[in-house]
Amino acid sequence: MNLTEGAKAQGVHPQTAYRWFREGTLPVPAQRVGPRTILVNVEGSAAPEAVGGLGLYARVSSHEQKDDLERQVARLSRWAAATGRPVVRVESEIASGMNGARSKAKRLLADPAVTTVVVEHKDRLGRMNVDLVEAALSATGRRLVVLDDGEVEDDLVRDIVDVLTSFCARLYGRRSAKNRARKALEAAEHG
Repeated sequence: MNLTEGAKAQGVHPQTAYRWFREGTLPVPAQRVGPRTILVNVEGSAAPEAVGGLGLYARVSSHEQKDDLERQVARLSRWAAATGRPVVRVESEIASGMNGARSKAKRLLADPAVTTVVVEHKDRLGRMNVDLVEAALSATGRRLVVLDDGEVEDDLVRDIVDVLTSFCARLYGRRSAKNRARKALEAAEHG
């Protein structure tokens, strides 16, 4: 589990656990596996069924981003190799994050051999309601690992653009939705 989850499970504030990790006084084994991810005693703190296989998921929105898709898969694979846990499924696809029409994500989530779903950024799994997916995974003894929780861009602005894009898509169709959403956001900023 990650450092924050481990700290909360033990009744310790996450900042305290991070300070202990930096000082080398954390009472359980921990390892940094990404720029913002620290795993704590994975084998010792997880139930045996939760230590199963990893499912790696990468997604981009358009065919022009195919190179980024390959880079995502490579980064996820390097991380998985560093953990030493078995990878049971790797899925990558080109699909919108605004709707649920992602067959490969559904296949990954439905695979009972996948006990940990790994994504590079939360928005790769979906633009909205990722917390619901995470809760559903948790209810079945599975979990979601996000390698980089860092902000790609300001979350609030991105969320507003996503919501506006969704509304514009319903009103005007998919083609002009993104442009109309950006124009609406610009109009709100200037006036």
